[in-house]
Amino acid sequence: MAKPKIKAVIFDVDNTLIDFMKFKELAIEEAIYAMIAAGLKKKRDEIWQVLDKIYLEKGIEYQHVFDDALKILNGKIDYKMLASAIVAYRKVKAGHMEPYANVIPTLIELTRRGYKLGVISDAPKLQMWTRLCELKLQCFFEFVISSEDVGEHKPSPLPFKHALKILKLKPEEVAMVGDNYDRDIYGAKKMGMMAILARYGRLKHKIAGAKPPKIEHKEIKPDLIIGDISELLEAL
Repeated sequence: MAKPKIKAVIFDVDNTLIDFMKFKELAIEEAIYAMIAAGLKKKRDEIWQVLDKIYLEKGIEYQHVFDDALKILNGKIDYKMLASAIVAYRKVKAGHMEPYANVIPTLIELTRRGYKLGVISDAPKLQMWTRLCELKLQCFFEFVISSEDVGEHKPSPLPFKHALKILKLKPEEVAMVGDNYDRDIYGAKKMGMMAILARYGRLKHKIAGAKPPKIEHKEIKPDLIIGDISELLEAL
């Protein structure tokens, strides 16, 4: 019996479509020096360690990392320091956030071939749509699903079930592409979807909260491992 044809592809975004950590690390570095220039009497490495700990505890998408860091390092929030950090961070983000090479040509070709495309992300929904719009990727996707829609993060089956409901497809007709083994791959395989690991998004990073986590579900294997997103075109 022939395997069902894949009709839709769901993507994680950060470190799958967007080189998220490249700009994140550069932006944090610039924010650190901005706080020092604004009067923070701490060494660069000490500030990095505090930010690292906050990200590790509260997640890489945590929006008040500089506020918390200043409370720890300065005893209180100094708004000159905080504003300096935010402005420096945003300037670097605007200049360095970009999709991986071949993302746009691959999405164009997938669309041309008739695949339905969507996103499942653990990031807040507005933040994810904003990120996609900043890079002019929003036109490719029919939906973005976040924990705000279903109340749970990947690998919970709820985000995947919600995607299937929107797509009106069976699990075996959908492929999930992501860099996180336990959230993206395990979550998709549990639902019976094709699971594709974006190996290029699992590089080591300076930020502890962003390092690839230890794989918990070693018994679950991806259906495909890709070193470049363009490899999807041949695989599908």
